[in-house]
Amino acid sequence: MEKIIQITSGKGPLECQWVVAKVLKIFLQEAKENNIQTEILHREEGDENLTLKSVTLLLKGTDLQDFLKNWLGSICWVGKSTFRKFHQRSNWFIGVFELSPSEKITFRESDISFQMVRSQGSGGQNVNKVNSAVRATHQPSGVSVFVQDTRSQLENKKLAIARIKEKLQLFELEKLKQQAQNQWNNHQQVARGNAVRTFHGTDFKRNFVDKSYKKERTKNKKIDFDE
Repeated sequence: MEKIIQITSGKGPLECQWVVAKVLKIFLQEAKENNIQTEILHREEGDENLTLKSVTLLLKGTDLQDFLKNWLGSICWVGKSTFRKFHQRSNWFIGVFELSPSEKITFRESDISFQMVRSQGSGGQNVNKVNSAVRATHQPSGVSVFVQDTRSQLENKKLAIARIKEKLQLFELEKLKQQAQNQWNNHQQVARGNAVRTFHGTDFKRNFVDKSYKKERTKNKKIDFDE
């Protein structure tokens, strides 16, 4: 079974970006403990070091549904801002959403058409006399690139294939990102006050309060739920 999820600060401030980065570490650790494979598909860096605006993950495992019951929805961190010393707010919310991957564009080199053209701009005497540049178009999607990096037509062709593949991957990630943002916009009005998980203080692991997960965690005996 595979699922794609995103941990996002939505349009939240820097504090929420910091929470995303902290929650990601806990999420990855718990996934590992539950024999769930994880792959980071995309991460959007935050406005300061050690912060993240969002991260998109691919999960692979047999018990994903039960595992995600403990994560999907709003996550609340209760604590004072380390970025704004005198800020009064103490509850900070982020979201964890499951994304439904749209129909993937199958990448096949045979779907790419090539047009050999002369390189543009200044260059050596050989560059502008030979059709060494390449214009490549991925026919199913219409994605196109122009490459004239080298004097070798073959090398430019290889570069064009790689860049089209990269563009298609970015296109898929952008669709997932937009889907997550739409979910956040629809969700945030009712999310606050109904957090799936709540963390307290800067030591997330030690001060973790879990209201929904029924699984016993004998190894976390040091947790103090009264803090």
